[in-house]
Amino acid sequence: MFETVLVANRGEIAVRVIRTLREMGIRSVAVFSDADAGALHTRLADVAVPIGPAPAAQSYLSIDRVLAAAARTGAQAIHPGYGFLSENVDFARACDEAGIVFIGPPVSAIEAMADKIRAKQTVMAAGVPVVPGRTEPGMTDAQVTDAAVAVGFPALLKPSAGGGGKGMRVVRSKDELPEAIAAARREAKGSFGDDTLLVERYVGNSRHIEVQVLGDAHGTVIHLGERECSLQRRHQKVIEEAPSPLLDTSMRASMGRAAVEAAKAVGYTGAGTVEFIVDADRPRDFFFLEMNTRLQVEHPVTEVITGVDLVEQQIRIAAGGRLPIDQSDVSLDGHAIEARLYAEDPSRGFLPQAGTVLGLVEPDGPGIRVDSSLAVGTVVGTDYDPMLAKVIAWAPTRETARARLVAALERTAVLGVTTNATFLRALLRDDDVVAGRLDTGLIERRGESLTLPEPPPPEVYAAAALALLVESEPAGPVVDRWDVPDGWRLGEPAWTVRRLQAAGGDPVTVRVRNRSADAEVAVGDGEPLRASAVGDGEQLRVTLDGQTSSYVVVHTGGTVWLALGGHVVGLREQERLASSAAGTGGDGVVTSPMPGTVTVVQVAVGDEVAAGTPLLVVEAMKMEHVLTAPVAGTVAELGVTAGQTVTLDERLAVVTPAAAAQEKED
Repeated sequence: MFETVLVANRGEIAVRVIRTLREMGIRSVAVFSDADAGALHTRLADVAVPIGPAPAAQSYLSIDRVLAAAARTGAQAIHPGYGFLSENVDFARACDEAGIVFIGPPVSAIEAMADKIRAKQTVMAAGVPVVPGRTEPGMTDAQVTDAAVAVGFPALLKPSAGGGGKGMRVVRSKDELPEAIAAARREAKGSFGDDTLLVERYVGNSRHIEVQVLGDAHGTVIHLGERECSLQRRHQKVIEEAPSPLLDTSMRASMGRAAVEAAKAVGYTGAGTVEFIVDADRPRDFFFLEMNTRLQVEHPVTEVITGVDLVEQQIRIAAGGRLPIDQSDVSLDGHAIEARLYAEDPSRGFLPQAGTVLGLVEPDGPGIRVDSSLAVGTVVGTDYDPMLAKVIAWAPTRETARARLVAALERTAVLGVTTNATFLRALLRDDDVVAGRLDTGLIERRGESLTLPEPPPPEVYAAAALALLVESEPAGPVVDRWDVPDGWRLGEPAWTVRRLQAAGGDPVTVRVRNRSADAEVAVGDGEPLRASAVGDGEQLRVTLDGQTSSYVVVHTGGTVWLALGGHVVGLREQERLASSAAGTGGDGVVTSPMPGTVTVVQVAVGDEVAAGTPLLVVEAMKMEHVLTAPVAGTVAELGVTAGQTVTLDERLAVVTPAAAAQEKED
């Protein structure tokens, strides 16, 4: 067995691998970029080594720097996690050449499955069903067109290289093909350096089901059942569960056999996932989609229903060990569902968010597991994928697992960074999700019903004002009637007035008087209510009109962050608002919809623009957002340049409306 293993990754997967290494008694080495200095995975590892600047190309994707860190620390093996270098054939080959064990499949298996065309041809030869289509390499635009017509519409254009839905186009008529082919090739070339396309029949009412396989170097390959990953947004998984509510025992066995045959066809060793697409209207028809030659993000749901630690098995297999079980030993116990917690704002089109974790509540309890990279003080930037953590719930039945996961998400709070937790709870409560009627288009069909923000109720504003009152009071008992918090006067106590504003909302006036142990609070035009508040660190216990609630509260930088029941609200104090113009609208002010970097500035001060004219581009976490002129007029203010880092809602430009400019001239 290895004595030292380097983890060539970051975030929650690095933390997860390090914990198994610790349980196995293996020395762990973490690597980190400048942006991740002090991150949780660096603190949990036995050794942490810097490998370069924040851009992944200069750190986590640098083969030379990762191998140099392994040599420096005496690591005998490297675990790549997922993403970054995990499916990079050049990296796997470089590890072999350096005499370091790559904890993953052989180079030949990665090569065979990296190219979707070659992968389909390989598994077809092994008798695995594939989506009808045409997969010849090097097809011209004319050949792609002929193939789409032959398959029938709607057809799906897919890049041969890469994944994550990049470059995919659904084409519904022959007239759409020229533009769709050109766009798919451009995106594939830009994302993967390869514009080769294949054509498949588009399975509209589709379900995404994948099978976990394990293979050792001694000829044994088994499967550990399936996971359903049909709840997706823009081809990215959001909720995963095991087993699938769609499959029966016979279907599970058929799909499992097909996955094992696909793995055997390429001499696969280690942990891998064979992905299938299933027609929800004809569930016995399943087709090979692709094989991920690495550990999957959603591997925990398989672990909790089988009792198999997949990371441990990866390490033991890479060290030459045999699988300790065969297919007959595999049994599925209960049901597990996983939710991915992202730093993103669903109400703003899921734009990535950034910030510092000021307060943190992570759930526990029966059947609950959290794989997380979070800690108070963690800086969530815009350099990497926005996934922060995964919350997994297990129970004997699917419905209990779902209910447990909803409850766990209600006990999850990240203060200081906007997350998708509220969206996840809404999705898990959807009637079709409750019933197990899943498909890959469900989230898009639901639209705003899952993402509309809920304005904070009055009691949250009251709690924020009480938190500020508690903060202002002296620590000890008040002895002198004159030495009391602001708001006290001789005779009738005076009101202290605060104006608090939630993101996207209007300022709300809150009045509070008396001491926190026996106060009155009035929100907006509401009547004063009796209230009391007791603070203990970040915990605040509030009694309002006879009802008691416990909040997590952090006050910093002019914002009061409160968490209750999984809902997190940041309320900014009014005096802090004047310096930042919020919103983009008829006043011509353009603000950043997300923290990120300005990559392109397309106008200059004095330019005349029409409404909708692109002004600049902000990029974060590999996502670009084009900001356009909200009104027709003149660019009167432009406060940023290309390469500049900006914050959420930062004022970037102002377009003076044409009518206003004319009035000024007159």
